[in-house]
Amino acid sequence: MKKAICIHNATVLTGFSVMKNCAVYIKENKIVDVFSEARFLQKEFNPKVQIINAGGAYVAPGFMDTHIHGIGGYGTDDGKAESILKMSEILPQYGVTSFIPTIYAGKEDEMIRNIKAILKAMGKEKGAHILGMHLEGPFISPKRLGVQSENAISPVDMKLMEKLYKAAKGHIINMTVAPELKNMRELALYCISKGIVLQAGHTDANYNQMVEGMQARIMHTTHLFNAMSRMHHRDPGAVGAVLIHPEMSCELIADGIHVDSNLIKLLVQYKPIDRLVLVTDSLKPTKQNAEVLYANNEEVYLDKCFYRKEDNVIAGSALTMIDGVKNLISWDLNIEQAIHMASTNPAAIMKQENKGCVVPGYDADLVIFNENFDISHTIIDGDIYCKGEKQ
Repeated sequence: MKKAICIHNATVLTGFSVMKNCAVYIKENKIVDVFSEARFLQKEFNPKVQIINAGGAYVAPGFMDTHIHGIGGYGTDDGKAESILKMSEILPQYGVTSFIPTIYAGKEDEMIRNIKAILKAMGKEKGAHILGMHLEGPFISPKRLGVQSENAISPVDMKLMEKLYKAAKGHIINMTVAPELKNMRELALYCISKGIVLQAGHTDANYNQMVEGMQARIMHTTHLFNAMSRMHHRDPGAVGAVLIHPEMSCELIADGIHVDSNLIKLLVQYKPIDRLVLVTDSLKPTKQNAEVLYANNEEVYLDKCFYRKEDNVIAGSALTMIDGVKNLISWDLNIEQAIHMASTNPAAIMKQENKGCVVPGYDADLVIFNENFDISHTIIDGDIYCKGEKQ
């Protein structure tokens, strides 16, 4: 049985409020109580309880990255369970307690190989939880590929979808699709029946097609502003649909390159904060020290984010979740808004119960960081990680 833990002298970001001078008590992998520092000083703890003095730092729900391809030289494109497990080991040092490995569009055998690698890794983590998997394709638009391969995408194919779902054994959490594709409604209804969260992305949809997609519960959006039809005064497009409809939620890559910081400030003014989700979309070579870098089997180079060397197209980010939170704060969001975007909102939108808040009964997935965004501890199911190392 894991040790009970009490974190005190903390500013607790619960997910809906800020509680200063507080303590969080953890037992049997769950948050048991959140109470005042005064009560902590009056309590007598069993000597076996591990006491952590936060020193006034923030205690927040652990970050949940719902769109991540890789980190540290390991990625989903390796097609190996060992790579997914390495991602799990690396992520706690950046405050991530759970993640959804994201698979690129690919041929059937390639996607099934990558799906099976994630499936094999699940339950064997030595770090961040693997919640399931995110399929970024293959049912996406050839007009909005980004760096995805045109040979890897497919028209809507229900037999292929069934094969992918069967290979994943029910562990597809979310899926990026282009709402305008023929037979998308049939696919959407199938995914609804399986509990899959659908995201509009890599899409050339016009406004009306986006609204039709919403009616089929395509209510989330993949990396807003990137790889989608832009807003025009005669057709609001995919971007306009997300801005117009407050019920639509969206991913944001907060690296300052994928989306200008001023647009994120605008979104926070006009979109409900619970509809915004911070993601990294980080690639395999993120935080990797190597002379030649590869992502999805193509050479990339780093210049604040990753670009495909062949044609200089943006390939993905080199962001971490803690740096994303730091960036949001530097762009005049407050700490509560940033934590909503990094923890509370993704948990709610991805239907992950008992995660994303610091309240009794929730999982003991926490991150402790100071005002300089230095992470001292990441706690996952009651296990403590300091600078990425399990204690």
